[in-house]
Amino acid sequence: MAISSPRDKYFGVWLIFFMLGLGTLLPWNFFMTATMYFTSRLKDYSLVDSSTNQTEAAGEHRSVLEAKFNNVMTLCAMLPLLLCTCLNSFLHSLISQRLRVMGSLLVIMFVFIATAVLVKVPLEPLPFFSVTMVKIVIINSFGAVLQGSLFGMAGLLPASYTTPIMSGQGLAGTFAAFAMTCAIASGSELQDAAFGYFITACVVIFLSVLSYVLLPKLEFFHFYQERNRKQRSDEENSLNLMNRVDLNRRQSISMMKIFKKIRLLALSVCFTFTITIGTFPAITADTRSTLTDRGTWDQYFIPVSCFLLFNLCDWGGRSLTAVCMWPEKDSLLLPVSVVCRLVFVPLFMLCNVQPRLHLPVFFHHDGWFIFFMILFAFSNGYLASLCMCFGPKNVLPHEAETAGTIMAFFLSLGLALGAALSFLFRALV
Repeated sequence: MAISSPRDKYFGVWLIFFMLGLGTLLPWNFFMTATMYFTSRLKDYSLVDSSTNQTEAAGEHRSVLEAKFNNVMTLCAMLPLLLCTCLNSFLHSLISQRLRVMGSLLVIMFVFIATAVLVKVPLEPLPFFSVTMVKIVIINSFGAVLQGSLFGMAGLLPASYTTPIMSGQGLAGTFAAFAMTCAIASGSELQDAAFGYFITACVVIFLSVLSYVLLPKLEFFHFYQERNRKQRSDEENSLNLMNRVDLNRRQSISMMKIFKKIRLLALSVCFTFTITIGTFPAITADTRSTLTDRGTWDQYFIPVSCFLLFNLCDWGGRSLTAVCMWPEKDSLLLPVSVVCRLVFVPLFMLCNVQPRLHLPVFFHHDGWFIFFMILFAFSNGYLASLCMCFGPKNVLPHEAETAGTIMAFFLSLGLALGAALSFLFRALV
């Protein structure tokens, strides 16, 4: 007779997974949203003619480091993310879940403390650029291990428990963009605002650490962990009769067998993020307002219309899967919808992206950019969340954790491919 699972009292496990999802993507979003601060420290004022207005001229004559910051930042984030997610897919059974999750959170928190301290330390543009990229590599390497472990953990629970992770990740971007907007609105100097901004990130990551400490104490989570442990133990006992070579061969076949069951969903989530990261922020963050009487709107256009709007709509799309999961997991409409998002690449290219060399500006009004951003972000959040929820449920219960890590790997593969394509997309504008 099957043992019924206990109730998730007060949605405690759901809320902890939401908090851990927030902690997973918060570091990357805080770095990505703070591009104004980072590029301000990369300005080369030797390019400015002393007879011209310094601020205006510095904006027109960008240094190489300043011009390439978004592309290089995205590449330094996504390649380690892909590599470490791949390693986590194969090594998650050899390293304890607690070490992977807790260790990753603590390393990320240390990097943010160092980032906050460095706000007050004067550095030349090249050393500052190099240190920033090293920090981005570190937080995304450990963020990959954290993300893969988290989706693996969620794979052991009912399908609805992938949604709080995706929703928490969506809120991470919204929270980062809102914090940056508030920092600008405070009227503080950019460096003072950045210091408070990074300290805020440290506090949120610390709360994620406390959430994970509490998780094993909850009966609902403990029940599914024990059930998975028992299934694995029974499986290992049955395999003990085979020799080691045959066991390794079977494990390899098992990984391929699981991938075959979820390949369409894995490729769909990969393509979704390839299009998203290929465009955002490499192209979207270089879009300029076309309003003639801009005033302070110029200062807020990218933080609000690009980062805050994207993350709000992305979060909305991810959260919608908690109440609606359409199309169904076996429907061809899901991969078709994913492929249709390719149209956003030329649409954003034809907005007022500056500087530009090849394409004309077709969509002049800021309203077009905002409209495209709403559809782009919402579709990213909704379709990606659907794929991640359906993946672990297309396999047997004892294969769910491996399926979750495979899905996380293809998500990261999409991010890395998008980062590489962002150079090409930006060069075509």
